[in-house]
Amino acid sequence: MIAVVAFKILPPAVYERAGRGAFNLHASLLPRYRGAAPINRSVMDGASETGVTTFLLEPTVDTGAILVRKRLGIGPDETAGSVHDRLAELGAEAVVETVRQLETGTADPQPQDDAEATPAPKLSKDEGHIPWHEPARVVHDHVRGLSPYPGAFAMHDGTRLKAYRSRVAETGATGEPGEVLDASKRLVVACGEGAVMLTEVQQPGKKRMDAADFLNGYDLAPGDVLS
Repeated sequence: MIAVVAFKILPPAVYERAGRGAFNLHASLLPRYRGAAPINRSVMDGASETGVTTFLLEPTVDTGAILVRKRLGIGPDETAGSVHDRLAELGAEAVVETVRQLETGTADPQPQDDAEATPAPKLSKDEGHIPWHEPARVVHDHVRGLSPYPGAFAMHDGTRLKAYRSRVAETGATGEPGEVLDASKRLVVACGEGAVMLTEVQQPGKKRMDAADFLNGYDLAPGDVLS
């Protein structure tokens, strides 16, 4: 038996030698989010649920018959890093359950419905740019979906500022997308619709800080624009 978790793609010449089966653990509810970045993509999409799936290996990626699926809710402000850590625990349970099924011959592989498949391609560096022109909820999901890696970012006077946590802001103030609305003890930035509050930020060469500490050491003012 071969169990694959977070590993490179195995060639058929390897996995076909497993007499009791070869399976992979994937961090989504397949066939949703096939690809290299299922956790990030699900959070970036604002999904309220994800999970883990074990499936039999075959030459095409993430398409094999499903063995075990386990579901997990995603909190509205939860980061991809937090979801990852909780999925790791759930994934361990799924792997053990799958091994026992294959060992005892009780596994019941179910084919995936390709019509329900969605992609989860590898993240690119350009995707780190915060899309201020989008509604606040989309911007918030983007920030938390890229936290902690690779990290969403915006530019201010040539300085790259990374954002790791945020919330949709409750404010009546409005501005152009990317415009700073409040930089007192909290950092509120206008979006295409509404605004977000960045609650954990990092500047180059510094550690991650909550917004109040960050603003104590970095010069931002209402009217400044994060591009």
